[in-house]
Amino acid sequence: MRLRYIELFHAVLSTGSLTGAANMLNVSQPAASKALQQAENHLGFPLFSRVRGRLQPTQQALLMRHHIDRVMRDLYDLRRLAANITSPESHPLRVTCTPALAQILVPDAVARLGKTYPDTMVELYTQHSASMCESLMLREADIGLTLQDISHHGLQQEPLCEGSVMVIAPPGWWPERELDRPLPIKELAGQPMIGITVQDALGAMLQNHLATVDPAPLTSVWVQTYQLACSLVARGGGLALVDPFTAQCSREPVQKRALKLQMDVVLYAVYRPDSPLNSVQTRFLDYVRQLAGAMLSNA
Repeated sequence: MRLRYIELFHAVLSTGSLTGAANMLNVSQPAASKALQQAENHLGFPLFSRVRGRLQPTQQALLMRHHIDRVMRDLYDLRRLAANITSPESHPLRVTCTPALAQILVPDAVARLGKTYPDTMVELYTQHSASMCESLMLREADIGLTLQDISHHGLQQEPLCEGSVMVIAPPGWWPERELDRPLPIKELAGQPMIGITVQDALGAMLQNHLATVDPAPLTSVWVQTYQLACSLVARGGGLALVDPFTAQCSREPVQKRALKLQMDVVLYAVYRPDSPLNSVQTRFLDYVRQLAGAMLSNA
């Protein structure tokens, strides 16, 4: 099926008429009608039938629709790449990160990048680590930011900085003089806690350490995000274990202490080894590293 037939088919699907498709493709209506007839003759079956003045796709056309949409998305990406290929500064920056980092770190890094490369187009996605790996392997994103050691055979990961697991508590839970002292995990014994159900390596390791505490913490509420845990803690719901970025940047009025535990939280940049980072991507990671380091040094 020729590319011009694919473009016409997609345009008619999008507009519902030959006139609309012709306008979209910047051709005359007779030319669009002739091209549609040629496409149907080439395929050997009709693509559209007229229903109440609009063109409706036939069953055969509907079977092709998903593939046509995918071809058009690829064509759009190819045209965008061709338009940007002459200037590295104009390459799109496609970043996927975990929800926690999307709230507290990535926006500041993007803002800094915009001042250095004002013409750069940025695409941001939020995903958990497993989905992030898939997006990177499928080339739907170029850089991933995660707090997990993903150890994926097809991806390269670069540690940017590291910090401590943090314990957060409602205001006034601890005396001010104790806030700089790391909290031994045994002091969580029997304490009310907000449980984190994040299905990742960090969440699993935290649960394994808590399982050694006797008596076990009293957990009656479980949440899926560290940000929601902060909100519940601030309202007196108990203690919670969170990553250092969430603890440092939360706007909730919570107290925070490092957890005395031989376990670091590492911020990783993940990317494909067969796609060297360009100047924009490298600068973005520099900003992420600087901002993350500043956040953790103030924790």
